[in-house]
Amino acid sequence: MNREATCWPRPEIARGVALLLATFLALYAAYRLVGPFIPALAGALSMAVIFWPVHARIQRRIGRPNIAAALSVALVAAVVLVPIVFVGDRLVRQAVVGVETLISDESVAQFRAALARSQALTAAVAWVESHVDVRGELRRVASLLPALLEGSAWALAQFGVALFALFYFLRDRAQVLAAVGSLVPLSQAERSEVFARVADTIRAIVFGTVSCAFVQGTLGGLMFWWLGLPAPIVWGLVMSLLAMVPLLGAFLVWAPTSIYLAMSGRWLAAAILAGWGGIVISYADNLLYPVLVGQGMRLHTLPVFFAIVGGLATFGPTGVLLGPLTLAVVVGLLEVWRRRMSAAPAPLAEDVGVSAGLVDADVAGQGRKA
Repeated sequence: MNREATCWPRPEIARGVALLLATFLALYAAYRLVGPFIPALAGALSMAVIFWPVHARIQRRIGRPNIAAALSVALVAAVVLVPIVFVGDRLVRQAVVGVETLISDESVAQFRAALARSQALTAAVAWVESHVDVRGELRRVASLLPALLEGSAWALAQFGVALFALFYFLRDRAQVLAAVGSLVPLSQAERSEVFARVADTIRAIVFGTVSCAFVQGTLGGLMFWWLGLPAPIVWGLVMSLLAMVPLLGAFLVWAPTSIYLAMSGRWLAAAILAGWGGIVISYADNLLYPVLVGQGMRLHTLPVFFAIVGGLATFGPTGVLLGPLTLAVVVGLLEVWRRRMSAAPAPLAEDVGVSAGLVDADVAGQGRKA
């Protein structure tokens, strides 16, 4: 009986294991609840870090936390979110109309009439049509665009959740940091270091995104100007705004424009714009973004590149933000461990030295007594 009783775990151990399992299940359930809104929460966190100095100034002038947070959220919505959402939604709707126009019989007839002017282009297009169902692919794209519109509606909902969370991130910043810090087994200085690294990473991500979007818009606007297309400054600005949105991009401007140029018979201009957009504009983001973010994070470009690519593969478009943030937390924690490990031998060495000194003094004292 006693042997069988000793095989069972003690009651306190069983309760601890049960509590641990219940905690993991509760955390998993909480993750499933919050999971759909992780992009919104990540965006709210980014905006809270970036706009905190402005909010602090507003709060100092007004003195009422609720009103100050509401004014800051309204400012963020007016400056950042509303232009991006408005431009993106309008362009997606125009893309639906444009694709439907492209696959119409009248447009196909105009396209073939333009092809008839060049035998080389006619042969090339005939070869493409024999290997690829161009019209079928365009119909497939047209069928996917309404789903993209539904996705834009979901994006609007995410923006609403982000603004809602931003209000509390700004108003209750001290309480949020204290609550998170109480759950982290680090000292106050170590917590401050990790939080500072996360904040620097967010600033680096925003700076890299804006800088790359500006470069892409500038490159696109310059090509529009060089080809003699109308309103190059306006379209460059639109491309910059679209380049800031992960689900969209500058290609929503230059790709339809190159197709329009081809439909109009301007084959050389269409080829130049398509090549410039597909190679220069698109790869400018891929090359510049890891470099700029890595400089802001004070890290090498290679781990930042893998953090961005891995974040995109794991989290989707939000991985552009969550990937580098994860890397920042990992680097911050490793830095804490490195300092603890490097500082641990120092007291031991001092203790050994003091002990050795005491032993020598004791031996010397005994020698004097002898």
